[in-house]
Amino acid sequence: MPLPAELSIPLSQHLGKPAKPVVRMNDEVKKGQLVGEADGFISANVHASTSGKVRAIRPHPHPGGQYAMTVFITPDGKDEWAEGLNSAPVDWKGMSKEEILKKIRDAGVVGMGGAGFPTNVKLSPPPDKKIDTIILNGAECEPFLTADHRLMVESPEAVVAGLEIMASLFPGTLKLAIGIEANKPDAIDALQQYAVPKKIEVLALKTKYPQGAEKQLINAITGRNVGEGELPFDRGCIVQNIGTAVAVYDAVCRNRPLIERVVTVSGMEIARQKNISARIGTSFSDIIAFCGGMSEKTNQVISGGPMMGKAIFSLDVPVVKTTSGILFINNSALGKSRERACIRCGRCVEVCPQGLAPWLLANVAQLRQLEKIQLLGLANCTECGSCTYVCPSGRELVHWIKYAKALVSSRKQRKSA
Repeated sequence: MPLPAELSIPLSQHLGKPAKPVVRMNDEVKKGQLVGEADGFISANVHASTSGKVRAIRPHPHPGGQYAMTVFITPDGKDEWAEGLNSAPVDWKGMSKEEILKKIRDAGVVGMGGAGFPTNVKLSPPPDKKIDTIILNGAECEPFLTADHRLMVESPEAVVAGLEIMASLFPGTLKLAIGIEANKPDAIDALQQYAVPKKIEVLALKTKYPQGAEKQLINAITGRNVGEGELPFDRGCIVQNIGTAVAVYDAVCRNRPLIERVVTVSGMEIARQKNISARIGTSFSDIIAFCGGMSEKTNQVISGGPMMGKAIFSLDVPVVKTTSGILFINNSALGKSRERACIRCGRCVEVCPQGLAPWLLANVAQLRQLEKIQLLGLANCTECGSCTYVCPSGRELVHWIKYAKALVSSRKQRKSA
């Protein structure tokens, strides 16, 4: 996508503490220059997406549904890289583990599947956790989204190289696998050309939502179950997104920070559906104009997929590192009170990939019984939205579960303060 007239780059695009601004108003910046420095272990650097002048640093709407401190940059049109960045590809095999992790951290690479967990932290599990399997998540199981699909088809060499770089950080012989849903045969073929000679398995998985959820993917590929309260490294596994693998390759081999990503622009109400490479900080309104505009019937714009994405409250929100898609929807049910009483049909229990009772979690959430809801497995919910989708009573089950999680998190923060 062409360079927009203005970029709004949030300092919070990742899990953990927002980055600290290291620029001021009227500063001249170069493409790839640090504008926000990681503030703590669980945090990530943020960089300028082009060269230009810092116009302002202030709170601004964020696609996550809140306001976040944001650096506004007016491009100068030169798109000039900061010195030392965007080098010709180099061989990473002579680098030490510490050098590789530092490059990934310096580049601000985070999980690009949606969670935004800092990648250098994820690749540094506790010493007592033996990692024997690294999985790349190419399932992309949500409807509409095809950003990872296009990356696998168009940049398979970078995807495989990113996986190799991550594998080099762990001792011993590892099982390396790329899981892709079987409805993407062109992506499977493209990756096999580069993966098979390097003894990396490319596995065609059943096309079934939510196959791309971390715990489900681990089970499908290894047969291991990640239990309640456990993380993938407790079962010897690390799972990374396809986009993250490419970002790791760019950071380590090309000295490029994470300043752009592939975004799916889709839905029934956008003139031209496409996948675009957008600079971090590009506003949704600029993308709408680039894609021919949205129809007057649009009554819902979603950041992410239709199952797990969030409806945005302003078209001024920017693309961030975790923006996988933008959907333009004509949802005729919006504005109507659809929720009715639970009829105890059990459909939500049948479809829950975590084996929970979503109807009960929602009931307890509505009553704000926070101690009780945690005993019902609240933390295990992956917020896939399957329960809401199948509910014949139209209950917003996943909404109430997210609400309960927010209440629990808020209570913990108050106690620690």
